[in-house]
Amino acid sequence: MEKTTSVRRVCVFCGSSAEVSHEYLAAARRMGEAIARRGWTLVYGGGGTGMMGALAEGTLRAGGAVIGVLTEQFDVPALRYPALTERRVVPTMHERKTLMTDLSDAFVALPGGFGTFDELFEILTWAQVGLHQRPIGVLNALGYFDPLLALIEHARREGFIYAEHRSLLISEPDPGTLLDRMEAYQPPSGLARWLNRDEEKS
Repeated sequence: MEKTTSVRRVCVFCGSSAEVSHEYLAAARRMGEAIARRGWTLVYGGGGTGMMGALAEGTLRAGGAVIGVLTEQFDVPALRYPALTERRVVPTMHERKTLMTDLSDAFVALPGGFGTFDELFEILTWAQVGLHQRPIGVLNALGYFDPLLALIEHARREGFIYAEHRSLLISEPDPGTLLDRMEAYQPPSGLARWLNRDEEKS
């Protein structure tokens, strides 16, 4: 497949809970290492706990650069990663998400909670309505996203999601494979009909 995406910075959404299994933390470190090995810069929420901290640690230990984007509320030593390559601080969560999007050429969600789901579906929705054509993926570590992927497929079968929109989201359990597919990503054809409504749903 012809490479159509030039990725220099990848935005990663993930959880910050310290209560998760060490297997999830290991997956986050592997993702960070995979990003660094490609020479890409990690853009993320700047946290130092849970998946967020493991992700930054993996990236930095592998020689990569990390941009942390925090709100003023979270820009405290107990919450932020202590050794960010670059720290950006903004007043609100909305501005945080906007800046992370503006800085990034691709988007990945790792296992996480409400915040991760919110960020993933917002960036997917923006792709659906044509605001960007950048690749979006989920690292399906330990099958974490299986129920979510099943729900998306159910919504597609019931007619709430067009077939081409399902292909906006790439899923792989291995970080290297996921990033390979995202680097080779080509936007699906037919996205304009979401706005034009000139064809039947499939």
